[in-house]
Amino acid sequence: MTVAGERMQAVRTWLAWSVHLYTALGGVLGFVALDAAFRADYRLSFTMLALALLIDSSDGALARKLRVKHVVPSIDGELLDNIIDYFTYVVVPVAIFMQPGVLPPAARYLALTVLLASAFGFCRTDAKGVIEHYFRGFPSYWNVMAFYFVVLRTPPDVNLAIMLIAVVFVFVPMRWIYPSRMERMRGITIGLGVLWGLLGVVMIARLPEASQTLGWISLYFPLYYVVGSVVYHLRTA
Repeated sequence: MTVAGERMQAVRTWLAWSVHLYTALGGVLGFVALDAAFRADYRLSFTMLALALLIDSSDGALARKLRVKHVVPSIDGELLDNIIDYFTYVVVPVAIFMQPGVLPPAARYLALTVLLASAFGFCRTDAKGVIEHYFRGFPSYWNVMAFYFVVLRTPPDVNLAIMLIAVVFVFVPMRWIYPSRMERMRGITIGLGVLWGLLGVVMIARLPEASQTLGWISLYFPLYYVVGSVVYHLRTA
């Protein structure tokens, strides 16, 4: 290999490891979010979760662009991503579920069912479609659920019912759309998602005085996602 080739390989290796570090940074953000959740500092907690979501939404594209799997084959990027996702999408939201006022006091430990269900959900060999990109079973968007419980200040009994229904849907083999890799209406979905993200930034910035009006308006995207997933499942299953 020529000197130029060695230098290029060194650059590719450095970039590949940088992507893995970028993914792993989500774990650090998740820990800060967890600590803030136990102190009921929801502004900091959701800020960290939003940054972790941003990383999770972009690291896969970076990894594919830089062919990280081929440059650093000794590190399983998908496994690393799953570890971080379980922490930020499941563990931290459960900590928020268990804070006073989110679930009924006598039933708050039912939030632990989220940990159990999602553990099995993350371990499914068919959790993601390969030829068609989709999630099988409720895709553990517990962070989004926790956010709306806090912002909308919905009644604890209602929160508990929604949470338990989602726990059941983890095991229902329904196909849920994969926004960043969907084959149809990807541009529209990402555009609506970006607008939703901007509304989320405004709502997080206003915590702990949450804007319920913006919260109800921003529900357009979760509703779009659920309805779109039902339609997608009925057309492809």
